[in-house]
Amino acid sequence: MKIFPAIDIIGGKVVRLSEGDYGKVTRYSVSPEEAAANFARAGATCVHIVDLDGAERGEAVNAALIGEVVRAHKLFAEVGGGIRSEKTVENYLAQGVGRCVLGTAAVKDPAFVKEMAKKYPSRIAVGVDAKNGKVAVNGWKEVTAVDAVEFCLRMRDIGVRYAVCTDISKDGMLAGTNLDFYAALSEIEGLCVTASGGVSSLGEIAALKKMGLYGAIVGKAMYEGKLSLKEAVEAAR
Repeated sequence: MKIFPAIDIIGGKVVRLSEGDYGKVTRYSVSPEEAAANFARAGATCVHIVDLDGAERGEAVNAALIGEVVRAHKLFAEVGGGIRSEKTVENYLAQGVGRCVLGTAAVKDPAFVKEMAKKYPSRIAVGVDAKNGKVAVNGWKEVTAVDAVEFCLRMRDIGVRYAVCTDISKDGMLAGTNLDFYAALSEIEGLCVTASGGVSSLGEIAALKKMGLYGAIVGKAMYEGKLSLKEAVEAAR
């Protein structure tokens, strides 16, 4: 299983939100470039970068900065936040991004996602953000009536191979992740699922690995010193 340490960006700075709330922001002194360098030194081979400004505004606000971070380090970068057009996808891929995560676009424009998944099969993922089991969009501010697990099945059926799935209620809370949610998602054949939101212990990483998940994202627990990235990477191997 792959470990994706997270870099969430607002205004060019590294932050973490609590429960996806833009009003509950924790800011860190480390820069995105420094964070990526630290991840590489800890043995990580991947990084998950979210342009939170972009997610809120529907456009790739921090694309230039993200491109600089990706080019400076040899980490496989998965990037999301405000990716709503093929032009944005192409721009990120041209800058060396390994995979683009389509969130709101997956709900609002499934035809676009299907086209992108067909054109770039290994370099497109859907970001499925769930609140009380329902899909949330537009920077987590709008909760739809769409069931998250059913939505993942639908995405797989149109050709999507990768999904990054977040339980918003657990994200940034340091209270553990929703293992039942990921157990259900792990049953979807043909979909590589990455768990996100509240992953805060080596025990949870071991449990997610046992489920056969593709990856796990670690964020606030790592930044707050409650989870060693080096140990997390070793536990996931």
